[in-house]
Amino acid sequence: MNEETLNEFPPMDSKDYYTVMIHFYRGELGRIMIWRQRLDVTTNWAIVGATAMITFGLSAESHTHLIFMFANFLVFLLLNIEARRYRFYDAFRARVRMLEAHFIMPVMMRETKLLQGDWKKVMAEDLLLPSFKMSRLRSVLKRFRRNFVWIFFIIMGAWFVKIWLHYPDSHTLSGFLGALTTHHPFPIEIFWTLFGLIYLTLFFLIIASFLLKEQPGEFSSKPMRRKKWMK
Repeated sequence: MNEETLNEFPPMDSKDYYTVMIHFYRGELGRIMIWRQRLDVTTNWAIVGATAMITFGLSAESHTHLIFMFANFLVFLLLNIEARRYRFYDAFRARVRMLEAHFIMPVMMRETKLLQGDWKKVMAEDLLLPSFKMSRLRSVLKRFRRNFVWIFFIIMGAWFVKIWLHYPDSHTLSGFLGALTTHHPFPIEIFWTLFGLIYLTLFFLIIASFLLKEQPGEFSSKPMRRKKWMK
């Protein structure tokens, strides 16, 4: 790239430069909105699938308890799919937040000195080599705490309701455990292995997600200068 080609680019303080940046911001904003909609679709799949299996499981006493176990596995699968989509959403959202903090805000405040720093270099490197901004585990924990924990609780509650309604002897611990292991084709060892795997994983996710620290400055943290806004 020679000097003449470099001179074809608009100066940093020209209208053309700001026009390019605004179009870039609008493009990135549209991209994160698409990924945000994909997150909603995955959550809807989990709700609809869990509701259908709970309805089937509660409809008759003879229906196997494995339907509730399968519901848990289905929701775990959709949680992982949504966590993957959330990582893409977060990666592109980071670009939008960087533009808002380092470009839109200084323009609004008319403080050109606030445009300092290496954010342009960081943005350029991310455009050349896009990368995720959070780990897979963190994305799973965040989506679990926001949405999926309630779906798991509903499945577990529906499972207990089925046993309580359809098995009169389930009011004791031995009767409850006996009712839990009826109407399924698996050996008892395999059933308890799968049952323990599900709820040990669920217990780990609950503890880890509520110990997860949020990033400062986000919506989940304490609002700043809230009194400045009109009520």
